[in-house]
Amino acid sequence: MDVHNPEQRSKNMAAINSTATKAEVALGKALWHEGLRYRKNNKTVFGKPDFTFKKYKLAVFVDSEFFHGKDFETKKKPATNAEFWEKKISRNIERDKEVNEYLTSHGWTVLRFWSNEVKKNLNGCIAIIKETISSAAAEG
Repeated sequence: MDVHNPEQRSKNMAAINSTATKAEVALGKALWHEGLRYRKNNKTVFGKPDFTFKKYKLAVFVDSEFFHGKDFETKKKPATNAEFWEKKISRNIERDKEVNEYLTSHGWTVLRFWSNEVKKNLNGCIAIIKETISSAAAEG
């Protein structure tokens, strides 16, 4: 049973951003501060990654744990509208795999971070991105 009435639940869900989430903004600011220039939600790159470094063929995604199904098989599922959420999250997981496969088959490196990972270990995420760019620059 949902603790909110339908109007309140609708209002809560409408307030969830698909872009410019707190984790994305924090990562973007940190990347910019490090002198790394990127494109946000680049429509010219398949899957519209959160950050793209076209010169290095690097796509970075920041995925929310709920909508992208972190530990989906073992985690407690939503009780309200369960069929809808099961279908939606399963499709998101499938789409993420398709995007990864497409981009890697076209020579891109794909990095995916969970939003909590960015919040808790921003410096670690930055280090991984910088390391990936350095190795791409050394190859190119």
